[in-house]
Amino acid sequence: MTFSTHAAAPQSPVRTAVHQPGLRLSWWWKTQRMVAIKRAFDLLAVGPAMLLLTPFFLLVALAIKLEDGGPVLYWQKRVGLNGRVFAFPKFRSMRTDSDALRKEIEHLNQHGDSLTFKMKNDPRITRVGKLLRRTSMDELPQLFCVLNGDMTLVGPRPPMVSEVEKYSLADRRRLSVTPGLTCIWQVSGRSNIPFPKQAAMDVDYIRERSIGLDLRLLFATVPAVVFGRGAY
Repeated sequence: MTFSTHAAAPQSPVRTAVHQPGLRLSWWWKTQRMVAIKRAFDLLAVGPAMLLLTPFFLLVALAIKLEDGGPVLYWQKRVGLNGRVFAFPKFRSMRTDSDALRKEIEHLNQHGDSLTFKMKNDPRITRVGKLLRRTSMDELPQLFCVLNGDMTLVGPRPPMVSEVEKYSLADRRRLSVTPGLTCIWQVSGRSNIPFPKQAAMDVDYIRERSIGLDLRLLFATVPAVVFGRGAY
């Protein structure tokens, strides 16, 4: 009788899942169930909030208009689930010529990685805009994106098209879920966190995401907004 001198190689969990229909079905059901629950929660939470916030939206719009007469909203193209581009609104917090001015101050980028641009005391930001950014009120129009399904309350923040064009294959994992209004790195330092760490934190969230984690991040968003940590 002879015995093999080599132990059997352990089977990869990923390969096992691929070749076992039952595991594939279980994974699909778990994923789809969470998507459905998140969507229901988004609608139940955002619908009433939009009605309550309508008078506040009007006040913010008036303040922006009175400062320089420019448009109330600033629209961008952002990249969402599976690379789909969608219209992304913010309350305008910068001068109307901010895009042109960015070319003049690009060398002052404090992230230094060329993917994202962040700068303390950005000269393009208006007086009203400073308050909006510190309190994250400039992000509130994105509640419309949550209502129409382009975004969800919790998930990786949607990147700009120019940023995605520079993504590595690993970075593109951020596009495998619906982008969110708040995310894990926004409650942990926001603009103080460099892009590579933001991407890593988003991937960790995608791997570990659950309804419980989403609720914890939503509750953590409140003090992050109130104290303005990393907001500029």
